[in-house]
Amino acid sequence: MARNRIKRNISCMPTATHFATIGHHDIIQQEINLMLDEFEALRLKDFQCLDQIKAAEIMGISQPTFHRLLKDARKKVADALVNNKIIKIHGGHYKLNEKKNRNP
Repeated sequence: MARNRIKRNISCMPTATHFATIGHHDIIQQEINLMLDEFEALRLKDFQCLDQIKAAEIMGISQPTFHRLLKDARKKVADALVNNKIIKIHGGHYKLNEKKNRNP
């Protein structure tokens, strides 16, 4: 029996959902899917410079869960940069906080 997952609160929807390198148009690039909750973890920790406890509280999740989201997001972004992959931001297990819906 599957465990019920808590939806992660996100306050920001990205204005762009695809990021790719410029140059090698003849090479077919692979895509990496960065989930919206992973994007939110990156935004809170690395862009807004919040500590993990505060960021986890904002997202409505535990600090260990936040840490896993952040670790997964950073690995995906690094893979895309190193291996020339497209970053596609969508999906995930989240709920949008309408009151705080703003761009980063």
